[in-house]
Amino acid sequence: MDLKTVTAKGVRYEDRRRIGRGPGSGLGKTSGRGHKGWGQRSGTSRRPGYEGGQMPIYRRVPKRGFTNARFRTDFTVINVDDLNGFPDGSTIELATVLEQGLTSRVSNLFKVLGNGKLERKLVVRAQKFTKSASEKIQAAGGSVVLLDDQGREAAPAQA
Repeated sequence: MDLKTVTAKGVRYEDRRRIGRGPGSGLGKTSGRGHKGWGQRSGTSRRPGYEGGQMPIYRRVPKRGFTNARFRTDFTVINVDDLNGFPDGSTIELATVLEQGLTSRVSNLFKVLGNGKLERKLVVRAQKFTKSASEKIQAAGGSVVLLDDQGREAAPAQA
């Protein structure tokens, strides 16, 4: 091992390929495009899933059954133990969690999951709570406030 090999490990970006620079470079003549055909011509691009004219897998596989993907509701989620970073008596909602950088925004809907232990007395405002999350928040002396999809208070949560 010498200094050259040590510093080479710390390179952040790979050197770009300089094509069309002669046969010695390994990328001369056809510049890595091969001979003839669609990909050899200029201005070509293939759409995702293209398989060279073969029937692509997304058309070969039969479509059956039900998928809920189009109708799924996405939530920005956080676990109960992540809320221990807030001081006692504070009100927790999506905006405060995002400010602290505890999670990143997936949607405007906020869900609290029950993983971990809560040692703070907090008021937590969210669209959804798991049963264990609401139990842990209330056991710590805090309160759970259910919100509707627009962020307004909904009916009070049942324990």
